[in-house]
Amino acid sequence: MSTTCICICAGPPSTGACSALRLIIGTPCRNWSGFSGSLEEMMSDFVYAETDPAELAEYREQVETWMNENMPRRDRVNPWHPTHDDDLKSTRNRELQRRLSDGGYAAVCYPREYGGQSLTIAHQRIIDDVSMDFDMPILFSVPTLSICGPTILEFGTEEQKQRYIPAWIRGDELWVQFMSEPSGGSDMAGALTRADRDGDAFVINGSKIWSTFAQRSDYALMLARTNWEVPKHRGLTMFIVPIHYPGIDIHPIRMVDGTEEFCQEYFNDVIIPAENVVGEVDDGWTVASRLLFHERASVGNASPYTQGRHRSRSADGLDDLATIARDFGGNVGRQRQRLGETETLSRVEVLLSDRVVKGIESGYFPAPAGSLVRLFHGLSRADRLTVAMELHGDRALVWNQGEDTGGYGVEYVQRQQTCIGGGTTEMARNIISERILGMPREPAADRDLPFNQVPRSG
Repeated sequence: MSTTCICICAGPPSTGACSALRLIIGTPCRNWSGFSGSLEEMMSDFVYAETDPAELAEYREQVETWMNENMPRRDRVNPWHPTHDDDLKSTRNRELQRRLSDGGYAAVCYPREYGGQSLTIAHQRIIDDVSMDFDMPILFSVPTLSICGPTILEFGTEEQKQRYIPAWIRGDELWVQFMSEPSGGSDMAGALTRADRDGDAFVINGSKIWSTFAQRSDYALMLARTNWEVPKHRGLTMFIVPIHYPGIDIHPIRMVDGTEEFCQEYFNDVIIPAENVVGEVDDGWTVASRLLFHERASVGNASPYTQGRHRSRSADGLDDLATIARDFGGNVGRQRQRLGETETLSRVEVLLSDRVVKGIESGYFPAPAGSLVRLFHGLSRADRLTVAMELHGDRALVWNQGEDTGGYGVEYVQRQQTCIGGGTTEMARNIISERILGMPREPAADRDLPFNQVPRSG
């Protein structure tokens, strides 16, 4: 049988788990390294290390007790509490982050010497599970703690770690990513924002875009070009940028729903000290590649550094979708089929995430395997949103003021963002095919050209 994808979910190719992965890849499937054993055998090598079940059960009780006593509970019927007041949202998230930090439940997988608890991902998963019914500081989870944080842990100097990580965990500082550019699309290595060396500093000029809540953040990780005479991947450097430095102009982008979640930034002779370089000068692509890995893990719910989750209107579990089906009626046979498909995808996503995380940690899987989680999460979540929309029917398209059903329609319209944020599904498929399956890379005429010789429009 021809094979163009890898199934590392669970069970042999004839099982529903493998069928679920085949649904999103669209091709025949086999197990990693030809494995065809049982689910128990498949997962046996990837249980959480050093996590006694009794200890985890006790930890769950502690988390539940503390959350009930200290964190505000969200309305289960109407879990969305959208606000167009970004100042209020930022202030609220900082307050909630301080509560978590004071209680010892903030960033528990971070090393204790930087303000974390040095616990395992199993402990963090318990917090994530319990937190779904509570108001959580999600702004700190992504990208500050789950993307920027692990990047600094890997490449930052000891001084940078000591300075910044405790401030994130305490809720003192929010971070953002300055990566995408107006001219770049998915070609992040084609960055045109420049950082010219001037003694013990760099002078930055250029523009970034699609930065989430940059107007309410304090610092950013920014990729800029420091060498134009080498191929594009070899002339980049990663910087820590204080967002409110002179010369930085931030423009929020107003969306059709009135929110201003994204921003565009302009840099005009911004002076950044050389001590703010992360990693090595001209080796920023190495740092950026790992940042993208952490971003894919975060988007795919596979990061140990995420911190809490919120329920969406469309629900994250079978019980919620089944309740919608009972409330709104319809074709029972069709509903059962769609609910079964959705539950299969949800269960496979959990198993896939756990397996990939532990596989990468142990070296059994290559780091790009994280793209499998990101791809599966994006498409399976879009499917759940579609199912919720189907169950509501026209009630999610037109509704009266104060009715809750309209939110499902809004989520349906926004469903494709799960296939774009953190790298598009098309990019994820490219990574899987080239870096996991070993397929030939697409030809690129500019790959080995010095960047100052690459033809550019405008």
